Amino acid sequence: MTTATAQNDLFAAKNGGTGNGKKPASTGKKRAANGNGGYDESKIKTLSSLEHIRLRTGMYIGRLGDGSDPDDGIYVLLKEVIDNAVDEFITGNGRKVDVRIEDNCVRIRDFGSGIPLGKLVECVSVINTGAKYNDEIYQFSVGLNGVGTKAVNALSDLFRVVAYRKGVYAEALFERGDLKKETKKGKAAKEPDGTLVEFHPDPEIFGDFEFNLDFVQRRLWNYACLNSGLSLYLNGQKYESKNGLLDLLGREVGTEDGAASYEPAHYRGDRLEFAFTHVEGYGETYWSFVNGQYTSDGGTHQSAFREGVLKGVNEFFRKSYNGVDVRDGIAGAVAVKLKDPVFESQTKNKLGNTDVRGWIVNDVKEAVVDFLHKNKTAADTLEQRIVNNEKLRKDLNAVKKEAKENARKISIKNPNLRDCKYHLGDRKGGDESTIFITEGQSAAGSIVSSRDPNTQAIFVMTGKPQNAFGRGKAEVYKNELLFNLMMALGVEDGVEGLRYNKVVLATDADVDGFHIRNLLLTFFLTYFEDLVVAGHVYILETPLFRVRNKKDTVYCYSEKERDGALKKVKSPEVTRFKGLGEISPKEFGQFIGDGIKLVKVTIDKMSAVTSTLEFYMGKNTPERREYIMENLL
Repeated sequence: MTTATAQNDLFAAKNGGTGNGKKPASTGKKRAANGNGGYDESKIKTLSSLEHIRLRTGMYIGRLGDGSDPDDGIYVLLKEVIDNAVDEFITGNGRKVDVRIEDNCVRIRDFGSGIPLGKLVECVSVINTGAKYNDEIYQFSVGLNGVGTKAVNALSDLFRVVAYRKGVYAEALFERGDLKKETKKGKAAKEPDGTLVEFHPDPEIFGDFEFNLDFVQRRLWNYACLNSGLSLYLNGQKYESKNGLLDLLGREVGTEDGAASYEPAHYRGDRLEFAFTHVEGYGETYWSFVNGQYTSDGGTHQSAFREGVLKGVNEFFRKSYNGVDVRDGIAGAVAVKLKDPVFESQTKNKLGNTDVRGWIVNDVKEAVVDFLHKNKTAADTLEQRIVNNEKLRKDLNAVKKEAKENARKISIKNPNLRDCKYHLGDRKGGDESTIFITEGQSAAGSIVSSRDPNTQAIFVMTGKPQNAFGRGKAEVYKNELLFNLMMALGVEDGVEGLRYNKVVLATDADVDGFHIRNLLLTFFLTYFEDLVVAGHVYILETPLFRVRNKKDTVYCYSEKERDGALKKVKSPEVTRFKGLGEISPKEFGQFIGDGIKLVKVTIDKMSAVTSTLEFYMGKNTPERREYIMENLL
């Protein structure tokens, strides 16, 4: 197999032509005999499909990462294999999936029909091979392109697959996509039908990685809620759901402990399932799925669901309520099954099918009307919530107008913002668009000098932001700093207006920096929780230490890394970075460039947000004082 390094060299050939039909200007240097810098037939290479996966990994699994982010590549590998097991359940074959993760080795056993023995090797190593092209077998599958398991194979230094069918098995062992051993037919009288897949992600691709079992548990819980009747196990722990998305919503917002304003609406049909209620807070929060795939960026099915809720509410109450008033504070989950889902990327984060809008809107509208007719208490509570939202919105409009007038008097432009060229939604650079929220001019100076002005913006805070906990949304408009931050992000009218894909908190790694980080997180979780749920908020990791001598320089992100560097670097000089401003712009560039380290801010349960914020950011209590004494002092 061609190595990753050698493969990169394949594309390093230079084309000497100018591309405009004119002769290139003479350089005074002798060119290759063929007149195009040596670009000839010998430079044309054909990669195998598995070699291409290893070379262009991002095309198949998105980001790589080290396992610290739930969207890192190792979890995509896990998902691809579990998707196949769940597809077996959907087709009526097998009601159990067993997952075991030990020492970063993954073992997944399903009890479906098992891969046909004679096609085992092809199904896990040849792209565009599989039964999911056959509508008679798999009607509602996510993995319709025949790539998933092949990517897992190519990106694992060890990959083993065993298929069991009617007391007979076939087995294949691969290393980085290369077949090393094959058993075409053997006896397995006591093994039930199904497929076993074992793999270990390749350190050559993923580096020093580790599975976070909390992330895996959350995935399995989602699978269980989307497939009532299916039992999934993780290292012996069972996950199953009887009530589908109603259970998922209950886990997320705590519908059983009073967090919900009213009994959640729940509808389950052949192609559509949804559940929703209202909770304390602002904005809209959704969990949307297509054929079991979590679409973190939503898509046409989520938009149609939102529209259907509004139409159903207005039809029932015979009013023309504003969509903002109806949906502010809503928490909902929606799942659809489609024969031909069209996603906007290989990682399937956003649905693009436009033909689903009509029937989803209609089904949701009718189900909402039916729910409100049958649940008078919920209907009364919802109507009161809408009326209150309307009143708050109108009261807030006066505050908004005054804040905008004051801002216009101060400056035409946002005084805290150093903007970038491309923004979220732009075809070019939109996905890379990032805004760094930093404290003080010294820290901002290093970032501004070393940033990419095309995709990286800077928001400079002057002083600490206000503690948003327990305050109404009008406070955002009355506080100049928070107002400017909201306007810079473009979220005044909702998350749809977000101007940057990544909102990065870049504060110093000291007590003051951590305090500011907590104040910012409180701001987002209080007013714009949906930004966090959608995975747009991150924390920037910068080195704490620099260990160097005349030859070597090592940047360390922890005391453990520093101690390790001290053993490797002879006669070292150690620098402790107390603030971002102490890192020179020349050094800082590498920490916000290709080597940037970001930690995504995630929410385990929405129901825990209020109590967590109250404990850390609310009034001082004996419990918090005791916690500080035990853990910090």
